[in-house]
Amino acid sequence: MNASTVFIALAALFWGLSGGIGGLLMADGWDPFVVSFYRGSIGLLCVLVWLMLRPRGSGLSNPRLWFWSAVAGLGVAGNFSFYFLSIANGSVAVAATLMYCAPVFVYLVSFALKLERPTAVKWAAIVMVMLGIMLLTQIYDIGASGVTALGVGAGLLAGLSYAIFIFGFKYAAPHGSPQSILCIAFSVLALILVWPGDKGQTIEALTTPDWPLFVALGVFGAGLSFVFYIIGLNHTAPAVASIVAMVEPVTASLFGVAVLNESLVVAQVAGMALILITVTALSVYSNAGQPPPDLLDEEG
Repeated sequence: MNASTVFIALAALFWGLSGGIGGLLMADGWDPFVVSFYRGSIGLLCVLVWLMLRPRGSGLSNPRLWFWSAVAGLGVAGNFSFYFLSIANGSVAVAATLMYCAPVFVYLVSFALKLERPTAVKWAAIVMVMLGIMLLTQIYDIGASGVTALGVGAGLLAGLSYAIFIFGFKYAAPHGSPQSILCIAFSVLALILVWPGDKGQTIEALTTPDWPLFVALGVFGAGLSFVFYIIGLNHTAPAVASIVAMVEPVTASLFGVAVLNESLVVAQVAGMALILITVTALSVYSNAGQPPPDLLDEEG
């Protein structure tokens, strides 16, 4: 395994752990929006350091960079908040797996905007993922496994929000550096999520004994993870990155079972496996033969 693949694996591991850390905080009574706010805000401090270390080609004077980075910020704000809402109303394993369905939303949006040509393979994969979602969430008997309708809906919206982040980042990338895009995106996130969260908890979090968990959540779940992923992706084939990214939902699920005492029935495990295998295979199929994306210049 080369260094770039290790970076991607670490990023996925950190994202998976962030779901578990968020679950611990919400189990202690912290509001999902407050948890999301601090995850993004502490992540902002991390990427600001990255920008200061690598200021060349920032593109901060380009209005298009600001527009598309703001779109990415809306996406990541929705992703963080809906993900933690899904955990609070279901489980880490279900929320992480539903969010892993993001590539399916990317395809559906691409089909609608005529950016991608529908094929039988892609439609078959989408159907298989939907079947997996039915098994994982037990939507035919909602609530039987402790997963509520809100938990399912929030998990799917987390995936949709991540798709918006992907589109925003993609269109912002030609106009500036990844660190600039992330700085703007996380700033937008902080401005958005400071409003819906519990104001008392937002202030209380600054002096709480739980502050090490908040710091770990922000540093690993939004700071180092994004930096590692972007650096790794620059020198890794997308197909390989898609496979390695499976570390995230697997890590989150194991954390939920081992630390948060969550459990899954056989049908849910089957649904999770169906989703993970199908989404990964679809990503590999779609990215086959593509070179690594040029996200960073030689100075990045």
